[in-house]
Order: sequence, then structure tokens, then C-alpha cells
Amino acid sequence: MTISRRDFAKLSALGLAAHWTPQVSALGQERKIGYCVIGLGRIASHFLNGAKNSEHSQVTALVSGHRDKAEKIAAQYGVPKENIYSYEEFDKIAANKAIDAVYVALPNSMHAEYTIRAAKAGKHVLCEKPMAISVTECQQMIAACNQAKVKLMIAYRLHFEPTTLKALEIVRSGKLGTLQTVQGANGFNIAPGEWRYTKKLAGGGAIFDVGVYCINAHRMFTGEEPVNVKADFTTRDKDDVRFKEVEQNASWMMQFPSGIIATASTTYGSQMPGYYKLFGTKGWLQMENYNYDNQHLTARYAGEEKGAPGVSVDILSTEKDPMQFVREADHFSECILQNKTPQAPGEEGLADMRVIESIYKAAGVKL
Repeated sequence: MTISRRDFAKLSALGLAAHWTPQVSALGQERKIGYCVIGLGRIASHFLNGAKNSEHSQVTALVSGHRDKAEKIAAQYGVPKENIYSYEEFDKIAANKAIDAVYVALPNSMHAEYTIRAAKAGKHVLCEKPMAISVTECQQMIAACNQAKVKLMIAYRLHFEPTTLKALEIVRSGKLGTLQTVQGANGFNIAPGEWRYTKKLAGGGAIFDVGVYCINAHRMFTGEEPVNVKADFTTRDKDDVRFKEVEQNASWMMQFPSGIIATASTTYGSQMPGYYKLFGTKGWLQMENYNYDNQHLTARYAGEEKGAPGVSVDILSTEKDPMQFVREADHFSECILQNKTPQAPGEEGLADMRVIESIYKAAGVKL
């Protein structure tokens, strides 16, 4: 992925520029990719701001069940009123040449339907995570996009975050030695009235929402797929309406082919600060939070030469929201304009969904 000189200067200030090619984007003055945002909830607001601040992306259409809300947002982002669609009108996007791609920001159980319909309309798809609510749905989404010859990317925004990429470089360079164990957690105290604890819409509990960050991080840093999974779910208060259909707390262990053991926890019942920590034969690494900004990387590992002093790393990202969404949108736009495979294609979301199904099976909970 290429970046602008402005972003390269920011990376230099963080000491991260060595991990990027210092060149202006090869796209030059090529047109911007037009996105139709489907669903106008909280996550969509971050993407809208990201596209507004991007070099190669712009929002050109909206899909919503609330016309008044959509018109206010359209006015804010310069979207023509005629490019506002209801869900019943969605398939009409096929005739709109201002739309190159869609951004699916709907409840989890609607991802597959609107990805497949968008593909049939000839539009590329950037879909929020989790990709869907079953392995079968993920496979159907991939097949539909392949058949329509459109690109499919899952919105793993942290795959484009510089501090996360620095952590990945440290691991892949062997500076931590051979990885032994991996830990992670992510959760929050979910508010009443959320669709996320309705199984029909969400597919499951906190694992589908914030636990998937731990799964994806552990897969990314190990570079492997788990071969054995153990899990436990609990609901502390069975009278709490939030947990009538989905679990409140979950923890799991994954064993990888190389022998690495990963453990993780997630919850909808407590403000659980997100993190991952990796332990190797030569040192350790920790990243604090999976949020939209303020990633904090710390690490300690042995020097490269025998007898050399140990190396300490302490980097606090200064990038602010919506920069992760800027990078994510422009990466997908570059892939469309240059006919490249996205860094996080549908197969990445499918792999996480396979793990989610394994966790539920191991816990004895039916999806």
C-alpha cells in the first residue's frame, strides 16, 4: 500500500517510516471511488468521516430506512438527494454510475444478503466485521463476488494502522524469538436497547462484536490457523434482558500447529480494556486497545548481538479517528483502481468465522 507525503511525514514522527515506501501514491490524479454506505449507525459515521478525509474515496450514495436522517447526513457529506435509497429500493444502485462500491455497515445477520445483492448489482464490497454469522454465509459472499468479478474486502481497519504494523514487523523479524504463548482480551458493558445482544441480528454475543479482534490478532501474529479450541461461556445474571439470547462472558484457548497457545476473553458485562500480548523465547510485546486511535505498543527483547543490551520499544500513536478509516477506504479504492487483491479479502473474514464456530462448538453452545 502506498501513502501520501503527508502521511509519510506523520509516520516519520512516530519512528515508523521505515515500514513504508516513501512515495506519493501511484494513483496520481485518477478519479475517486464512489461508495454507497448501507446503514447509518455509529460505525458508518466513522467511515463517512474517513472517506471525507481520504485521497481516493468519496461517499456518493446512502441506504437507510430513515429518510430524514439520511437527508441530514447527505447534506453534510455532499450526497445528492436522488442518491438516497431505502432498503426496498436498494437494487436500483445497479444503474447508478456514481457508485463503484458499497460499504456494508448493517447488523451482522444482514451482511451476507447485502453483499450478495451488491455483487449482483456489479458493485465492489467493503463489509464490516464479523463478515457474517456463519461459515456458509461467508462462502456464499465470496462466491457471489467472484462470480460477479467484483472485489470483496472485510473492514479490518487495524491492518492499516502503523503501530500495529510495527508490532507485526517485530514479530516477523524474529526479534521476539520463537513465539510461545499469546494472550488477549476485549469487551465492554453493553447498554440496554442495543441490537448486538439480539441473536437474530448479531448471530451471537461479544465474540461476534469485540472478541473477533482477539481472534484476528492471534491469527495474524502467529501466521497460523488453530487446530484445537477449548472454550467456556457464562451468564452471571439470567434475569438480565441483555443476556436472554446470547452469552455474557466468554473465554477460549486455541492451539496452533507450531505449538503456540493463545488464550482470550471477551465480555458484554464489564468495561474490559482491549489488549494483546505476545511472549517469545527472546522477549515480549504488548499492544493496548483495539480502538479507533491511541494504540500503545510496548516491547522488550534481546539485542541482536551476543551480550548486547536489551531493546525497549514504547510507541504511543498520535493518529486520531478517522485515520484508520481513511487508510482502509483508500486501500480498497486503490485495489479497485489498480485491480489488486485487497489486504483483507473475504477469505480473511471466513477464517475468523471458522474459529468463531469452533469456539461455540467447544463451549457446547448452538449458533
